[in-house]
Amino acid sequence: MERTTVAGRPALTVRGELDLATAPRLAEDADALLAAGPAGIVVDLTPTVFLDSSGARTLIAIARKAAAAGAELHVVAPRANRPVRLPIDLLELGTVVPIVNSAGEVPSPAVNRDAT
Repeated sequence: MERTTVAGRPALTVRGELDLATAPRLAEDADALLAAGPAGIVVDLTPTVFLDSSGARTLIAIARKAAAAGAELHVVAPRANRPVRLPIDLLELGTVVPIVNSAGEVPSPAVNRDAT
């Protein structure tokens, strides 16, 4: 796990495998990011080489926690990354977890403009 920034949002980049052994670390790191109260977070799976059901369940849990915290979640999973996109597509995770194809599709945080 690597903490980064994507489109001005705090992000976690998952390198290697997202499975039973590593999913708890992603959950802990996401909890820490959400505790800071950001408007949104990003989980970048671009360099991820494997995703199993534990990783998928963790992404769903993070999406639920982000929604409960009022934070937007974006998961970057390029279509070209077949070992990751295949389980995402087969499990239809996109219906529960906001999936984008590239970091360029993550919107910048909205600026709060008070009308005065």
